[in-house]
Amino acid sequence: MTTVEIPQPPDPAAPPSGTRHLPVVAVWVRDLMVSLAISAFIIIFLYQPVKVEGTSMMPGLEDQERIFVNKFVYRWEPIARGDIVVFRYPRDISKSYIKRVIGVAGDRIRIDSGQVYVNGQAAEEDYVPSDYADARSYPEITVPVNSFFVLGDHRTMSNDSRDFGPVNERFIYGKAVFGYWPMEKLGRLR
Repeated sequence: MTTVEIPQPPDPAAPPSGTRHLPVVAVWVRDLMVSLAISAFIIIFLYQPVKVEGTSMMPGLEDQERIFVNKFVYRWEPIARGDIVVFRYPRDISKSYIKRVIGVAGDRIRIDSGQVYVNGQAAEEDYVPSDYADARSYPEITVPVNSFFVLGDHRTMSNDSRDFGPVNERFIYGKAVFGYWPMEKLGRLR
């Protein structure tokens, strides 16, 4: 017996041939676009990845280390002593620097044989190893309004407020908060 197959008319409810996977692809594309938009928002407005260049913040931050900078935090809380900030270099705003805040507006800062004094009290700086200390002295300075006195942790290798003076708050654009590369440095910055 011979059989003949009779073609059936297409089911109007079935998707056209070759488009079965289109909804899956559309979902993937949508999810990718949403992820990119969220990532762009986070990078533009909240956290910015930054590569540390130089040794002025050693041993806490090393040359070529990758960190995240919180660009939003100072809208809600004041810049405080001990914060590691990223700012535009006052003498060339095309460059960014990373340093630690030592003094805030109104503070009197004096450095005597490498020991930093804030308002007459010796600052506790456990983040500065003795072999990174700078034994030089600097005269007392009162930090102006809306400004901050910043120093690198590797005092002998740092270009900081001892050289260019206090940094106005308008140049500070973020707080260094988290190291992510190399992996052994993964974690919050202190």
